[in-house]
Amino acid sequence: MRLTGWWCKCPNARSDPMRAWLAALAIGLAGAASAEEPWQTAEGPGIVAARFEEPDNSYPHRIMGRIPERRVLVVRDAQGRAHRLDLRKGPNPSHVFEDVAPRLVDADGDGAIDAVVVEASPEAGAHLAIYGLRRGDLVKAAATPPIGTPFRWLAPAAIADLNGDGVTDIAYVETPHLGKVLRVWSWVAGGLTEIAQLRGVTNHRIGDEVIFGGLRDCGHGPEIVLADADFRRLVAVAFEGEALAARRLPIEASPKGFDTALACR
Repeated sequence: MRLTGWWCKCPNARSDPMRAWLAALAIGLAGAASAEEPWQTAEGPGIVAARFEEPDNSYPHRIMGRIPERRVLVVRDAQGRAHRLDLRKGPNPSHVFEDVAPRLVDADGDGAIDAVVVEASPEAGAHLAIYGLRRGDLVKAAATPPIGTPFRWLAPAAIADLNGDGVTDIAYVETPHLGKVLRVWSWVAGGLTEIAQLRGVTNHRIGDEVIFGGLRDCGHGPEIVLADADFRRLVAVAFEGEALAARRLPIEASPKGFDTALACR
C-alpha cells in the first residue's frame, strides 16, 4: 500500500507518448508557468491549501523545463484565511522557490500541516524549507543547509517515519543530475539533522517538469522508489539498521514502471 507521507507518482517527461499528457500537466499539479497555479490541498489543522505565485527570472536555472522559479508562497489556513509570503520582502530577498508545487504534510509531527518546498539562492543553490503557521504568521519553521553552489538543485523524495523511531524524516535527492545522493534528515530539538545518505540514485532528469518516484509500503516497511544513477532501472531504498540500502527492482525506469513499483506490483 502507499503511505500517507508525501509521495509523487510521476511520469517520464522525456517519453514521447507522454508529451501531450505533460503539456496538460504543466498547467496542473506539476505547476504552471503562470500566476494562476492550482491549489495543493490537505485536510486538518494548519495549512489546508498552498500554491506558488509570481514567476521570476532573477535566477534563471530552469532545471524543471518550462516551470519557472517563483517568488511568492500563498497558503490558506483551516479557517479560510490567506497568508502570503513574498521572499523579496524577507531576510533573503534574492531567494526563489524552485519547485514543481508545495507539498502539504505534517513535516515535524506536531499535528499541524506544513508546506515543504525547495527554495534556492543565487549564491548558495537549493535547500529544503518547511513553512508553517505559527501564531497566525507564515514562517520558515526549519530548513536544511544549502547545497553551497549556485545552480545546484535537490528533488524531494519522501516525508514519513522512514526508520520506525516515531519521528518524521524528510528525504531528498541532492543534485539528482550530478551527485545523485539521497539524503535523509530527521527532527531533533532545534531543527533538522542528517541521519543517513546513499549515493547512486536519482528521481529527476534535466528538463523534466515532474519529480519521479515516491514512498510505498508493500508489507515490509517504508521504501523510497527511485531510479538508479543511469535512469534505467528502479530501486527500492529502505533503512537496514541505521544505514540506507538500495534493492534493485526488476522494473525499468519509465512511467509505467514507477506506477507498477508504487502499487507494489
